[in-house]
Amino acid sequence: MKIVINARFGGFGLSDAANAAYKARTGVDFDYGLRTDPHLVAIVEEMGAEASGACAGLKVVEIPDDVEWFIEEYDGLEHIAEEHRTWG
Repeated sequence: MKIVINARFGGFGLSDAANAAYKARTGVDFDYGLRTDPHLVAIVEEMGAEASGACAGLKVVEIPDDVEWFIEEYDGLEHIAEEHRTWG
């Protein structure tokens, strides 16, 4: 599975060109919760750094399909973490 994350401090965001490319492909505005969207993944892979917004450094991360995951974030810098069980 491919997931788009922000790999620098600042925050996830698409450039105007990437937003336009997404809307041209899908007919709708990008929803920031859809990080596995194949159109988003393709745009980031095709455009590279040009897909990133002003405070972003977008990156495609590939993980095994059977992993339960979530996006961990600190000051806008993101990474993928595997879900696990915790007890108090």
